[in-house]
Amino acid sequence: MNLKSKHLEAESLLILLAKVFSVTTLTCHPTEYMIGNECCGLCPSGNRVKTHCTEFRSTSCLPCVNDTFMNLPTGLNKCFPCTTCGPDSGLKTITSCTATTDSVCEPLEGFYCIDRIKKHCAVAKKHKPCQPGQYIKQRGTPLTDSQCSDCSDGTFSDGTLTSCRPHTQCESQNLQLMQPGTASTDAECEILKKDPVAIIVSMVHLGVLVAGAIVGLFLWKIHLAGKRTDATI
Repeated sequence: MNLKSKHLEAESLLILLAKVFSVTTLTCHPTEYMIGNECCGLCPSGNRVKTHCTEFRSTSCLPCVNDTFMNLPTGLNKCFPCTTCGPDSGLKTITSCTATTDSVCEPLEGFYCIDRIKKHCAVAKKHKPCQPGQYIKQRGTPLTDSQCSDCSDGTFSDGTLTSCRPHTQCESQNLQLMQPGTASTDAECEILKKDPVAIIVSMVHLGVLVAGAIVGLFLWKIHLAGKRTDATI
């Protein structure tokens, strides 16, 4: 084999190797997407791809319908489903879904968000109730749970109060203590029961006073009658 033949053989080998190891990179414009070896134009927001482009036709698009949306230009052939703000998730709708925007959900009254994605709440949970013997230290908000704290000695709460109340002091109200207060209940009072002996003594004393008043009235009438007799004589 002469030098020229060797040169041609080496050149052919290099071309073959270049074809085997070459990597062709196709980069599409930001307003396009790649499908196969084609760069197709994106569908605008609020739409989806109906058919991809070919070398003979451009991309065809369809609007998002039936509670679906697309918030960016896309090369997808399906729109995203709208989020449902349902009571089962503790949510309510504050902004309805459109063809270009998803629904915006917020917690129902008495709930707070436990899974927030940007301005959207995905899941909410009911505020924790305070137990008997506790008071509501901080009411829950749409962003935070409620906070509870225990009542101190001598006070009570059924769990719905924002501060514990002091137990009623029966003695200071001339009442008799029936049941001491607890952390969750007030003290129970009743009207004082008087000593039977004291009651009898009081009744006897009253009787004496009444009898004395009657006797006094009788004697006074006799005295008046005597004066009238003297005056007549």
